[in-house]
Amino acid sequence: MFDVDVVVVGGGLAGLSAARKLVAAGKTAIVLEARDRVAGRNMGGFLSNGVPVEMGGQWVGPTQDAVLGLIEELGLETFHSFDQGEALTMFDGNLVRYSDRTFGLPPESAVEVGRLWDQLEDLASTVAIGEPWETKGAHDLDRQTLDSWLVSHTEDSLARRFFRILVPALFSAESPELSLLHFLFYVKSGTSLDSLMNTTGGAQERRVVGGTHLISERMAEALGNAVRLNSVVRTIHQNGTGVVVEYEGGSVTAQHVIVAIPQTLAGRIRYSPPLPALRDGLTQQMPAGAVIKFHIGYDTPFWREDGLNGSVWSFDDAFNVVLDNSPNDGSCGVLVGFLEGSHARTASLMGAEERRGLVIEALVKYFGEKAADPFDIVEQDWTAEEFTRGCYGGRLGAGAWTQYGKALAAPVDRIHWAGAETSSIWNGYMDGAIRSGLRAADEILHTTLN
Repeated sequence: MFDVDVVVVGGGLAGLSAARKLVAAGKTAIVLEARDRVAGRNMGGFLSNGVPVEMGGQWVGPTQDAVLGLIEELGLETFHSFDQGEALTMFDGNLVRYSDRTFGLPPESAVEVGRLWDQLEDLASTVAIGEPWETKGAHDLDRQTLDSWLVSHTEDSLARRFFRILVPALFSAESPELSLLHFLFYVKSGTSLDSLMNTTGGAQERRVVGGTHLISERMAEALGNAVRLNSVVRTIHQNGTGVVVEYEGGSVTAQHVIVAIPQTLAGRIRYSPPLPALRDGLTQQMPAGAVIKFHIGYDTPFWREDGLNGSVWSFDDAFNVVLDNSPNDGSCGVLVGFLEGSHARTASLMGAEERRGLVIEALVKYFGEKAADPFDIVEQDWTAEEFTRGCYGGRLGAGAWTQYGKALAAPVDRIHWAGAETSSIWNGYMDGAIRSGLRAADEILHTTLN
């Protein structure tokens, strides 16, 4: 009676992981992907010398067992991110080298950052990770933004500015744009602030040889004709017996559907009958971040010769987070950096040459005149991607977790939800996306619905 058992909307890590598990369990599935490629927020690119670079999500690290296990299972390899030498911090015109926990800040501000860091870690440890709205004091934590918490907990302006850079680095959004509860949930979801921020021993520890987009591409290859590209889903109908998923070019009937796309896009699909108000309201409360990612190629990683690891943290500049992203074979030097949050929104109105000038000006401040003449700069503005509408992921503002959180991953009859934002472990990361797809597949495999 049905074309397939399950339709999966979205050909990223979440959707492909779900389809892969369903097929392995003997179910039939079709993956409908709007783009002309799979991999979603992972995307491969190249510098002009042929060196591959990742225009989307790229790092994996300890405790990300789902993605690390899948990488190994698919026959892919990883290599360690370069992390040897001193890092740089720029504040109030001062460029400071450091290799300790001070982040290059003056002693009093470094101590204050450490105090706030510990307080946030302590608060994060109290979050009920599977049900953040059930956390003790959840309403108080949720009704304030992270920024309002900072203002009320420190008078040190540098310490405040530190966390106001940290938040865009994690969320591509500003500290007034997410609730304190959301920030704490995210920290616990990713193990700890140390885990989220560190290279060695943290979320930026390793990269996939050839690029993380290969994870999705290999899953898609194994699924074969079950993956349909250029298939923009417009409407999902459901009744007591099944679903009809209409897309540009056709329709598919199935027993269940998994919607595995960013929440802001899930809210643009028409559902018949309409979704419950709580679920529909959630999609309106979870905007994506704003980020423009840059790879800057040099003949050599010249900063290493000066004892630097390529890491920069700037309080003064829009292009304020930089890391060494050179290929493992040492064939050239590559710096990766970001315009995030408000800086990305401003820069998206500029022309490409103006953005390039902004990037080079900042890199010369950090690394000297050798940074003035790269052989290539490539950029990716994720806010301009029609079928993403922003990165790194969605976030919930003040009051939203306690009002709408219950609807985030809960099925609506035969509609199931996946995607990195729906995972309680490594929320917003590739690992979380994979976990969410496996969870949605399990819901179907264990459902009482036929």
